[in-house]
Amino acid sequence: MPPMTDFHAPSPAFGDPPLDAAAALRWQVAAGVDIAVGETPVDRTVAAPPAMPKPAPAEAPLPAAAPPLANPPAVDPGFAQAADLADLRARLEAFDGCLLRRTATRTVFGNGPDRARLMVIGEAPGADEDRSGEPFVGRAGQLLDRMLASIGWPREAVFVTNVVPWRPPGNRTPTPEEVTLCLPFVLRAIELVAPQALLLLGAAAATAILDTREGITRIRGRWHSLERPAAGLSIPVLATFHPAFLLRFPDKKALAWRDLLEIKARLGGPAV
Repeated sequence: MPPMTDFHAPSPAFGDPPLDAAAALRWQVAAGVDIAVGETPVDRTVAAPPAMPKPAPAEAPLPAAAPPLANPPAVDPGFAQAADLADLRARLEAFDGCLLRRTATRTVFGNGPDRARLMVIGEAPGADEDRSGEPFVGRAGQLLDRMLASIGWPREAVFVTNVVPWRPPGNRTPTPEEVTLCLPFVLRAIELVAPQALLLLGAAAATAILDTREGITRIRGRWHSLERPAAGLSIPVLATFHPAFLLRFPDKKALAWRDLLEIKARLGGPAV
């Protein structure tokens, strides 16, 4: 290390090149350099070897073809040709094109009058419905019963079903493929019941029946129309929150109540 007096010797400004080794050292000390960062000295007077060219990146493999659906459609079960609800139920029980039926305990067809003035469609059966074979019998079903009764429509006056008649494992949301496979069944059920109004519960039912990508918060509270020209039907449709959602978010019940009042007004009073 040079003597202390060397550190106070005149040195070039920071922007000037050092004149010799001692001057370079003084310049670095003045700049605040007080530690070496390498194990061996580097001779900066020797040109650095040319950088090795970087290897060309390997070509990305071509994307694999999309795998086939795990749940391919089966032969058309003829839902559209069902003569009545009993015939439709028999065709649904014989339908093996949706893998959900292989993990479910029961087929949940629906219940209510064959020609109900009000038809309610939910998403899919839960564990209680899977055990009983009836739609909306758990806590969400009990809330639905109270909701309908509050506008003068007892459950026995309403036809209730789901867009998917089999419980998805773990109560998950049905996939778009599963809904698409089951939609012909639901549409034929609507044609056979021929309700004066249709109430859709939750996003899965609303997006399937109305063929829209809008969320339930945008769809609900607005009247829509389901056109079934082959059956000569034009049915008013209203969507609202699913009762299971209302159990988790009770602050939304006020909005659901407004929707129920719309149903009551459209139907012109309580069930007869």
